[in-house]
Amino acid sequence: MEMYGVLLMLAVIVRTETQVVHRDVQFSGCSDKEKEYLMGFDGEEIFHADFIRKEGVMTLPDFGDPISYPGGYENGVSEMEICKQNLDLDIKVYKPSVEQLDIPDTSIYPKAVVLQDAENTLICHVTGFFPPPVNVSWTKNNQIVTEGMSLSQYRLKDDGTFNIFSTLKFTPKEGDIYSCTVNHKSIPGQPITKTWDVDVALPSVGPDVFCGVGLTLGLLGVAAGTFFLIKGNNCN
Repeated sequence: MEMYGVLLMLAVIVRTETQVVHRDVQFSGCSDKEKEYLMGFDGEEIFHADFIRKEGVMTLPDFGDPISYPGGYENGVSEMEICKQNLDLDIKVYKPSVEQLDIPDTSIYPKAVVLQDAENTLICHVTGFFPPPVNVSWTKNNQIVTEGMSLSQYRLKDDGTFNIFSTLKFTPKEGDIYSCTVNHKSIPGQPITKTWDVDVALPSVGPDVFCGVGLTLGLLGVAAGTFFLIKGNNCN
């Protein structure tokens, strides 16, 4: 049973010297395995319901005039019940048709500058796929890893496809190889795998070398000058 999604979109026009259109979005999605309910504004997620922890999560960063969404989680639970009823009804009523499938595009990159033995985060960005769900897994040196892994909510794009982020906390060690594997029903053959090698830049020795050479040449110059000065005095 695939995820069934309902997208409600409200355009708000703010009148100043020019007209600015903002978009307020509510997304509800469900399947036999997954549930998702989120609120967004202008392409940014504001709130989502965490059905595992049974709580609502405000995802905006802290700022001077924070907003809240009272009853958001309870509303999400109610939306999921409606979603499941609609999904069951649609399966019975509508005949199967050719399903739209969009293959995900995947990239992997570190969150911060990579430093030896300093904890960091790898990000696997999966974008442009339809429909949900996708399966994301991580390996380190060809061994599956789950500790330190997290997965974001599905995020709807303007073209109707979805984004999702998976992160993995890690401590860089020279020579380690990490990979992110994405599986989706649109992918022909093997799942998509992107790899990332730990390549820690060593501190530059150039300035130290130049300073050392400069100091050596300077001392040689002083010694040579002293030698000729003494020779000149002896000649007199």
